[in-house]
Amino acid sequence: MVAYVVEKVEAVWLIAGEPLKSMDWMSPYVWLGDDQKLWMMMRGVPNPMSGFDPTGIIWCGESEDGLSFKMDERAAIIPGPQPIDAGGVEDPTVVEDADGIMVFYTGLRADRLQSSLLLATGPNPYSLTKRAVILNAPEGEGNFKEATLLQAPDESWRLFYEFARDGASRIGMARAQNLGAKWTAMEEVIPIRENGWDNWHLSTGPIIQAPGRDPVMFYNGATNDARWRIGWVTFDQHCERITGRGIEPLLVPPPAIERAATDIAFAASALLRPDGLIHLYYSLEDRILSRAVIRAYD
Repeated sequence: MVAYVVEKVEAVWLIAGEPLKSMDWMSPYVWLGDDQKLWMMMRGVPNPMSGFDPTGIIWCGESEDGLSFKMDERAAIIPGPQPIDAGGVEDPTVVEDADGIMVFYTGLRADRLQSSLLLATGPNPYSLTKRAVILNAPEGEGNFKEATLLQAPDESWRLFYEFARDGASRIGMARAQNLGAKWTAMEEVIPIRENGWDNWHLSTGPIIQAPGRDPVMFYNGATNDARWRIGWVTFDQHCERITGRGIEPLLVPPPAIERAATDIAFAASALLRPDGLIHLYYSLEDRILSRAVIRAYD
């Protein structure tokens, strides 16, 4: 069975003006554009956050080395004006197509009681139009958030997402023939492990499809006291069954700088490099960004 091993961990920095400079930094989605530039969309959270502040604003920037990103002074996606995302915009995931980019993101309702998966599109990250509600949580399944996408061999698409049930986060999956079609929800795809580090909460992370290997998701898992770690799980090509799963977490947060900080490492995006290495981007303590260099061993 394949094993995924972290070889190096590096800090990620944003070159930004206010207000982003003073915000907490989360959900770094990094992709290699058709222009061969490294781009990042990420969530900025006001710190401190008042009861009137949004839970997130989405910003964009670019980088030459994948570690320092020069951020645009304009926000890419802001909350509102519609109530469905007036409470905050979070968790961007980007897909490029012939017309530009599609940004799947989380929108928190104005009353902050529920979040949904939404879509914005445009020719570039700075000219986006909010288009549609992709998935809205039914009664009893809480928030829908943290979109991850994968195209199957038959060119249909899989949408993985986090939802809430019985006081815990879970990972669900939906299917569509193409990105513009209606999504059909499918079953819960990754079970909790009662005696493991991921025995209570599960949340989606990025998926990498390397040639000759099963798709691997670097997912997020936690105990009931919300100590989040990053693990890995592989699927068959159609994402119908699990083919492998790491026993121990792949990434554990280092001791927090401040004793009151949250105990969280949370994966957001990953890039497969030409040399076969994987660059995994994640957040620590819900406020700083990092990158892990990961190698697969057979």
